[in-house]
Amino acid sequence: MCCAGTRLYVQQDRFDEVVEGVVSAAKKIKVGPGMDPATEMGPLVSLEQLERVTGYLAKGEQAGNRALTGGHAIGGPGYFVEPTVLVDTKPDDIVVREEIFGPVVVALPFSDVDDLAHQANDSDYGLAAGVWTKDISKAHKLAKRIKAGTVWVNTYNIYSAELPFGGYKQSGWGREMGEEVLSSYLETKAVIVQL
Repeated sequence: MCCAGTRLYVQQDRFDEVVEGVVSAAKKIKVGPGMDPATEMGPLVSLEQLERVTGYLAKGEQAGNRALTGGHAIGGPGYFVEPTVLVDTKPDDIVVREEIFGPVVVALPFSDVDDLAHQANDSDYGLAAGVWTKDISKAHKLAKRIKAGTVWVNTYNIYSAELPFGGYKQSGWGREMGEEVLSSYLETKAVIVQL
């Protein structure tokens, strides 16, 4: 999906604990056919996308990235990739810089809020972000600094028809939903007269 989180920034002193929890959750995801009610994660859309995602994983491995879980295609009919959690990445690695559009998350540590804002904004994209914290004041300050069209706090992928949705930078132009979407249907005219 377009706003699936692909970069997970974790406070340095909690990094191992949080990543261990994410890996544990990823290992439990039931991968299977989309029509199976027990399936939690279905296939990728095409062979082309499967090759794209596994290509990113191969390039990441060549760069020294390490998959704590997943990292490979799943054999059998369909275009399945294991839920994957990558670590040991650098800011310029392709798996950090590009939109993978597959079941891959890259976990990176941050030292403080300034470091987090810098890393989060060091991207050509800015559709959505999520912040988890017990400090709501810190969440508001960080949400203001993150260059993304939507910032969720202590939740993710919540939409409402009243709220505009759209990105910053290379993540689109304009907004869907909310009052802002109406500007897409207007033909606004400016008239300038010198007297």
